[in-house]
Amino acid sequence: MTTPHLVKMLFALAIVPTGCSEAGARAKSPEAPSSRAAIAGSDSVVFAGGCFWGVQAVFQHVKGVQRAISGYAGGTRGTAVYETVSSGRTGHAESVKVVFDPAQVSYGELLTVFFTVVHDPTQLNAQGPDVGPQYRSAIFFRTDAQRSAALAYVGQLDSAHTYRRRIVTEVVPLQGFFAAEEYHQDYFTKHPDEPYIVYNDAPKVAHLQRRFPALYTTYAPH
Repeated sequence: MTTPHLVKMLFALAIVPTGCSEAGARAKSPEAPSSRAAIAGSDSVVFAGGCFWGVQAVFQHVKGVQRAISGYAGGTRGTAVYETVSSGRTGHAESVKVVFDPAQVSYGELLTVFFTVVHDPTQLNAQGPDVGPQYRSAIFFRTDAQRSAALAYVGQLDSAHTYRRRIVTEVVPLQGFFAAEEYHQDYFTKHPDEPYIVYNDAPKVAHLQRRFPALYTTYAPH
């Protein structure tokens, strides 16, 4: 077990986080426009919202998501190594590439899940027990349409005064996504009884099922 893993375990035993962003919200979050494509296909976007174990797990349980891959975005290929990223000095954020069928789940619906279930978008360079810029909140967009929709939704959340604090989510272009090491993939599924997963990530998946039952699906590794 590496030192970063040990730190996560110690934090998990010391702190019981909320497991979802609803604790920081004043009222029910407005939902992003959810128009779905008429024809099945494949699209992708990269989200960062704390430790990628939980982010991946939530999106793996969203109907219409074809793949969710833990990885790194924001830095260079040469520094996309877990121990290096954990230093907080690489520019990378722990991220998840979400590949989805826009005929089954819209980008707007993914935004709603990201802001409502995945994380607290008002925490700067931290998420729950994890601290550092590698745990920042970010949307790495691929297209102008993704950028515009994300900024519009953030504006909608701000106008509704959904959160007690301001949203700090970065909306920035994707320069590259680098898949994380194999042992990080499907971590939630492989280690359901690990304290970090139990306290931090299982509540998020449960929140998804409770808040958006029509979007929830079971997940089985490919």
